[in-house]
Amino acid sequence: MTDLTAETPQQTTPLATAKAQLAGAVEILGYTEGLHLMLATPRREMNVAVPLRRDNGEIELFTGYRVQHNISRGPGKGGLRYSAGVDVDEVRALAMWMTWKCAVVDVPYGGAKGGVTIDPRLYSQAELERVTRRYTSEIMPIIGPERDIMAPDIGTNEQTMAWVMDTYSVNLGYTIPAVTTGKPLAVGGSLGRATATSRGVVHAAAAALGDAGVQLREVSAAVQGFGKVGSHASRFLHDAGTRVVAVSDEQGGVMHSDGLDIAGLERHVAVTGTVVGFEGGEPIDNTELLALDVDLLIPAAVEGVLDAEAAGRVKARWVVEAANGPTTHEGDRVLAERGVVVVPDILANAGGVVVSYFEWVQANQAYWWTEREIEDRLEHRMVTAHRAVAALASAEGISLRDAALTIGVRRVAEAHQIRGLYP
Repeated sequence: MTDLTAETPQQTTPLATAKAQLAGAVEILGYTEGLHLMLATPRREMNVAVPLRRDNGEIELFTGYRVQHNISRGPGKGGLRYSAGVDVDEVRALAMWMTWKCAVVDVPYGGAKGGVTIDPRLYSQAELERVTRRYTSEIMPIIGPERDIMAPDIGTNEQTMAWVMDTYSVNLGYTIPAVTTGKPLAVGGSLGRATATSRGVVHAAAAALGDAGVQLREVSAAVQGFGKVGSHASRFLHDAGTRVVAVSDEQGGVMHSDGLDIAGLERHVAVTGTVVGFEGGEPIDNTELLALDVDLLIPAAVEGVLDAEAAGRVKARWVVEAANGPTTHEGDRVLAERGVVVVPDILANAGGVVVSYFEWVQANQAYWWTEREIEDRLEHRMVTAHRAVAALASAEGISLRDAALTIGVRRVAEAHQIRGLYP
């Protein structure tokens, strides 16, 4: 018999959090231990060595991972992360969350994730290209437009996806745009993809506030993380009339009680690379930001920032998770006890995978949609998913996270059961 609770939630690792969340959904659904084990275990994993010849001729060796958590509802789908802290357990957790995320927004994918243990800031563009191409060539047997489709994540971008696509295509002898999403437009990318996660976060926030009869223009917000997701989310919130009073990045933060000048802040970041030192506000650190007296808190940085201690200081009425796994299992419990509404990551940040799906569809058809078509379809998907999650939460008296996980896990389990076991 396999112990599915060997990693306790108190360890607060991403994998422990993901497993605890799944266990809660399985308990609600009443599934057997055997089905629970199938849902908890990755379908396929690949660890590869990634050697790099540096620009000065020296050789370094990195480790790369690709985890396909579940492929019962379609090919694997998930980002490629370059970070010094990446390990296989983190990738397993992210792949699992991708499985539920795709199911919640009813995208015909399974969950996957990849990573290379490297700090991309320490390497040249040419070196990162060589790392990407070698990593891609090593995992080629398990990826492809019908098998596993990559997208950008922390430390990677649209150029990375172009290198992956080109490496895969050159090895097969013809151009295959659908092997990645989040690519530049010139090589088969989609309009709206770069800001899709951020737009989805704002749609999710608007829907959650709307359930309480509140509009975005009536609230204040703080955004932890001013990267690819947080920066665009801050701008979209500002454009909707929200008073964005604080933002931060890994170096620090800035706040202004009357609301930050987001356009001015973006210009500052473009020049300096950080929000720190922006003259339009006062300094604040990341810990202080999470405890600000605002209506809406958007963690858009990394996993595990809202543990039990941090959650106990949260004053926001709503937490909308733009990052993957920002709230630990214990943090979730504390927020629930304090009446904070948490819009979970597998719903709130699903805009990226929704528009990745649109990009994949367009690439397979060789026919591209207008930006208006994409944004309308994204909003429809996000609003429809939120309504289903909110309705289940209300009917069963459970949290939005438990409702989202229940919907996602149920859809995946149904696919398992309908397909059956082979042989």
